[in-house]
Amino acid sequence: MKNRIDQAFQDKKRDLLNVYFTAGYPALEDTMRVAVALEEGGADVLEIGLPFSDPVADGPTIQASSTQALENGMTLVKLFDQLKDLRSRVSIPVLMMGYINPVLQYGIERFCAKCEEVGVDGLILPDLPMYEYEELYQPLFEKHGLYNVFLVTPQTSDNRIKKIDELSNGFIYMVAASSITGAKSDISATQVEYFNRVNAMGLKNPRMIGFGISNYATFSKACEYADGAIVGSAFIKQLSQDASDQAIKLFVKSIKNPS
Repeated sequence: MKNRIDQAFQDKKRDLLNVYFTAGYPALEDTMRVAVALEEGGADVLEIGLPFSDPVADGPTIQASSTQALENGMTLVKLFDQLKDLRSRVSIPVLMMGYINPVLQYGIERFCAKCEEVGVDGLILPDLPMYEYEELYQPLFEKHGLYNVFLVTPQTSDNRIKKIDELSNGFIYMVAASSITGAKSDISATQVEYFNRVNAMGLKNPRMIGFGISNYATFSKACEYADGAIVGSAFIKQLSQDASDQAIKLFVKSIKNPS
């Protein structure tokens, strides 16, 4: 069966919206409800964040959601239990994003097997070194049908980007700026220069731009330079204010098509 991530890019080709949310936030049992509401609202890809006590790449908004989720009692065991009916309720691609430490504690083989069992399509583990993935884990990910998505930044060398493109499946996560996560109001000329540099490399994988995408203006601007964009902190902020299904659907509409 074709991986759902490939299918999404094949079907839509451009302007894909990937929404990140923290598992177990704002309430412990909200994970599936939020996922369903996002798909119903028009999200193209879902990214479920694994709460961690030391999320080094995340800004205060996502850190706070992670802390709250852990206080709520979220664990990987609990999350996989929540996702057991995922594929009877959600049809779009689902990735898990988090740090490698909790995955190693859970057991990476066990983790990959559970991801396949519930229907997760890919993983984003920003602190998993590329050489470790290639030497230790790539066969395991492939065995369980999991795509590994790497991040690139404005500082990533061309050679490394090409290597990531060789090793990647699904898409490449282009971090819009060398900073922690967080909503920004616009996209700078320096960022555009970086987007153009990567686009000129003729990579085989689609690209999605994340970090700082917060509204229709930044989403549509990012989509001029990539196949789609990722919204995280702005959506977590929305959940902290109003996590109702209607509010979630209106949020997606405000990013994709506010008119």
